[in-house]
Amino acid sequence: MTSTFPAPSVISEVTRRNIFDAITLSGICWSGRVSEVDFLARLYDLKKMPSDDHRYHDAAGDIWQHRVRNDDWEGQGWVFTDRRFNLMWCPDEEILRFLAEMLHPVVRADPGEADRILGLLNERLVADGWELYAATMVSGRPVFAGRKLMLQVDHAVTTVRGTVEPLGAEYVNQQITRMHAAVQDDPELAIGTAKEFLETVCKAIVVAHVGACDPSLDLPALIKAAMKQVQLAPEDVPAAAKGADVIRVLLSNLGSVAGRLAELRNLYGTGHGKEPSVRGLDGRHARLAVGAAATVAAFLVETHQEQVRLQPLAQSVARI
Repeated sequence: MTSTFPAPSVISEVTRRNIFDAITLSGICWSGRVSEVDFLARLYDLKKMPSDDHRYHDAAGDIWQHRVRNDDWEGQGWVFTDRRFNLMWCPDEEILRFLAEMLHPVVRADPGEADRILGLLNERLVADGWELYAATMVSGRPVFAGRKLMLQVDHAVTTVRGTVEPLGAEYVNQQITRMHAAVQDDPELAIGTAKEFLETVCKAIVVAHVGACDPSLDLPALIKAAMKQVQLAPEDVPAAAKGADVIRVLLSNLGSVAGRLAELRNLYGTGHGKEPSVRGLDGRHARLAVGAAATVAAFLVETHQEQVRLQPLAQSVARI
């Protein structure tokens, strides 16, 4: 089995113990619907690994004897402490590969069970800045791999994913998934999607306030329209407000992000043909674009939601 993983880093002993304990206490069968020997053989050459039982020449015979024929080792947790697999101290890529294999469609028949296990594993891996993600698909099911989290991007993206649902813009979640997955491996797609993502959020906000949105508006105009609807336009800041000048500048700069993002997309993102000699950007530029789009979108969506929350109160006060 071959997978592409980041270079070894720092999945700590604490995180590994927490993962192993969670698997054991939750009663999860790490080998799923295949035997332990078959599962391990997908990851290791058991025929070349030593046996701890003198009656057998290799690990395959040893494990079969004590886990299949006699079942005299203490529970499934034996694999987490077996020196041959060294899961407590092996490089990060090896433990990530082991955990990802637990979710493979060949191993895990029930997609719902795979999702629950994925959540359990990622909940603990995040402490060291790692996650398992759907890297490829086979027969309509995801095949997982490990990657280092992009924490700055993830915070903004997670905020938007968690707050955008009240807008009723389901397509936004698809865009979030697409640009997040592409940010390292396909920067052009990530940049193009970041621009489309911000367009969708702005349109959803305008529609939520006035019922329709002019389809001819470009991104800078959409940003201005959305900011106007949620009273974030620089001219909406009262002159008497403390720090009014600073606030106006910040809001103006917030709007200018959209224009610059549209320009970046035109130069490097998907959606336009490029000169053959154009050199593309890399992951760090895509992270900047995605992070900026997500941060602006999060601010707009949270402001919109705050207004929706306060509106019934304002209406009640007006009737007094």
